[in-house]
Amino acid sequence: MSVEILDGRTVQSFVEDERAFNSCVDARFAALDADRDGRLSYAEMARELAALRVREAHFGADAPAPAAELARLYGALFARFDRDGDGAVGPDEFRAEMREVMLAVASGLGALPVQMVVEEGGLLRRAVDRELAATTAAC
Repeated sequence: MSVEILDGRTVQSFVEDERAFNSCVDARFAALDADRDGRLSYAEMARELAALRVREAHFGADAPAPAAELARLYGALFARFDRDGDGAVGPDEFRAEMREVMLAVASGLGALPVQMVVEEGGLLRRAVDRELAATTAAC
């Protein structure tokens, strides 16, 4: 993990660069697809859903939650990805939902730069790296 400065435009411009964004999202999809069948089951996505830390309470401390509540929460998140309701997430569904998630992050960040801890190899890290590469190339 590293601390980076970014704003909504950093993330939005990454998402709008379809080639770069899709490449990163497709690589993440492939990494999650343990059985290599081209579709993500709930089990394959469960660890990724937990990594979203939607139950985080304060500065990285997870709030305790009953297993049934987590199952409902992760089931609802999985359903957002499984747009056609067939019980698995295909590459197009994954890409579309990740696009929506990242655009929501961009909107939430807004126009003012903020310091943020980003995960190495994550999409926010890729957005920052893309912006840094463009800035360096312009110099």
